[in-house]
Amino acid sequence: MNVFDLTGKVAVITGGTRGIGMAAVERFLDCGAIVILFGSRQETVDKALAALAQSRPGAKVEGMCPNLSDAEAVKAAFARIVEEHGRLDVLINNAGISQSQSLYDYKPEDFAKIMDLNVKAVFNGCYAAAPIMKQQGGGVILNTSSMVSLYGQRSGSGYPTSKYAVNGLTKSLARELGPDNIRVNAVAPGVTDTDMVAALPEAYRKPMLAAIPMRRFGTAEDVANAFLYLASDMAAYVTGAILSVDGGCMM
Repeated sequence: MNVFDLTGKVAVITGGTRGIGMAAVERFLDCGAIVILFGSRQETVDKALAALAQSRPGAKVEGMCPNLSDAEAVKAAFARIVEEHGRLDVLINNAGISQSQSLYDYKPEDFAKIMDLNVKAVFNGCYAAAPIMKQQGGGVILNTSSMVSLYGQRSGSGYPTSKYAVNGLTKSLARELGPDNIRVNAVAPGVTDTDMVAALPEAYRKPMLAAIPMRRFGTAEDVANAFLYLASDMAAYVTGAILSVDGGCMM
């Protein structure tokens, strides 16, 4: 028996063309879900779908690239999904960007850009998904937060600010939407061994690794597994949680 069986469930995963998002797409497909991955451009969506066709032939996966900062575009995309599949069971708001500029080098447009995708787009997803989920009797909304939302970082202050906002949105919507049987949680990854981290010089990687109690970087699959748990019936009584997946950094 697969306790994480998602057969027949319809899941939307934003930022699903690479990294953590792609790992989540793969895990959900492996557990039987119908997945619609969202990407920033049609080119990256097509590339992701081609790769999945090779690694998981026959899996039920589609792709779209709506402007996540445009509430009407997101609502229209979700309407198309419901028209085709009849429901929307899981939304993972994973798309986002990071920044590392010093405050002295920040430009107002830099801050606006990160808030636009990391906060406004998450709100737009929740705003579009909640009425659908309420009408069908329930659903799950999952947001990607970050370890730095809990204690900040030395530069690029817009990024932890945006993720702190995601935490607040997550907890508030968990309270508001709970009576409609909609669970809302977030996953807060720590240092994850993405291409960006892998490219760092050893002089940077070594102290980062030493600060992690488990003495290894996280993987995209580690984070995807957390999403899978929170989306499944195994987490049926979990809502309003910010689940840290950081090897113990926030203990």
